[in-house]
Amino acid sequence: MQKYQDTLDFLYQQLPMFSRVGASAIKKDLDNTLALLEIIDNPQHKFKSIHVAGTNGKGSSSHMLAAIFQQAGYKTGLYTSPHLLDFRERIRINGQMVSEDFVVSFTEQMKSHIAEIQPSFFELTVAMAFEHFAQEQVDIAIIEVGLGGRLDSTNVITPELSLITNISYDHQHLLGDTLAQIAGEKAGIIKHDVPVVISERQAETKDVFIAKAAETGAPIYFADEEWMGAANGTNITNTHLELTLLHIRQQQTHHYQLDLSGQYQEKNVMGVLSATHQLIARGWKITEADIATALSHVKKLTGLRGRWEVVNHHPLTVLDVGHNEAGITEIVQQLHHVTYTALHVVTGFVKDKEVEKVLPLFPKTAKYYFCKAQIPRALDEVSLAEMAARNGLQGQAYPTVQHALQAAKQHAQPDDMILVCGSFFIVSEAM
Repeated sequence: MQKYQDTLDFLYQQLPMFSRVGASAIKKDLDNTLALLEIIDNPQHKFKSIHVAGTNGKGSSSHMLAAIFQQAGYKTGLYTSPHLLDFRERIRINGQMVSEDFVVSFTEQMKSHIAEIQPSFFELTVAMAFEHFAQEQVDIAIIEVGLGGRLDSTNVITPELSLITNISYDHQHLLGDTLAQIAGEKAGIIKHDVPVVISERQAETKDVFIAKAAETGAPIYFADEEWMGAANGTNITNTHLELTLLHIRQQQTHHYQLDLSGQYQEKNVMGVLSATHQLIARGWKITEADIATALSHVKKLTGLRGRWEVVNHHPLTVLDVGHNEAGITEIVQQLHHVTYTALHVVTGFVKDKEVEKVLPLFPKTAKYYFCKAQIPRALDEVSLAEMAARNGLQGQAYPTVQHALQAAKQHAQPDDMILVCGSFFIVSEAM
């Protein structure tokens, strides 16, 4: 245990980590990743994979795909980021986190090379994941892009299929100022002759994907050309999302009950279903029953957390990692489906988010508890409270997430609601 903790301390302290320090940790090419992988005999070529990019929804979609392949009996790797409570959440096989021993031994093995190559935290973690999946001989690994796509460290695989979820404004300082520019970076995962599914057709981005697919000879599929929500086919509870979807070409309806309750999952599900059907057409053995069962047990099968996660009922307390314009918009829409007397929002952001664009989206009638995650990149809670006040949001500033959450719990009545959102780090510390 101590060895594992020492290893984590080494990784966090020695390697630049985007989630803590921001853009200075990002490398503008794949050279370091390729150099690390070369040392360990290129494990990225030793397993089959699915590559998932997008602004919002890529984490949920990756977990849903992993659940489906697991349920169908395949040994399934899953690489995601960031983690909420334990570094090992990033690297899983059939829902089980990588062992502490593997994290320790891999880091020890690479220490001399780390000094020479000076990789980022993310670059080393990608190499660690790929080596684990290769050693364990997974049947398939679902690989979630960290940031962007074209220059992301994960973009060294040739997958069975690429999936691109929603495109919205996030990390503009790294990816570009327009949705088309951001989509161009995400489209970097589209590979020669490898089919790509786009979860959500958007006017500003669809031509970018069509052009990139044409350039690479990649068959391209838009999920909303294949699926549509049936009229009155959505039922939302605090813990489940029931969907009735129509397969447009076959004119068949399919019923799904998800253990993820955010209404925003409907778009993600369509992308996941289109991706799964493309993979079935390419010989993967997955039944409709596997899909339905998997979607109703995503959390149990994969360990997914922090997506409209209900952690208490009186007061109703929900954690959601939504943090950018599109994410907060979806959360606010979801609030319309919830009954409560008063709303208490615990929130904080990181400095490089366009907070001024996000704050106007929040409900003016809620009581706010502004706080700061314990990372260098976090936006100071007093500055946040001042920005919020300019946008008509009233509340107090608290130095830590725990202070803010305690205050919200003290003020909330049993029939109120507490919402915790704003960044992965706020949700992580609330947990």
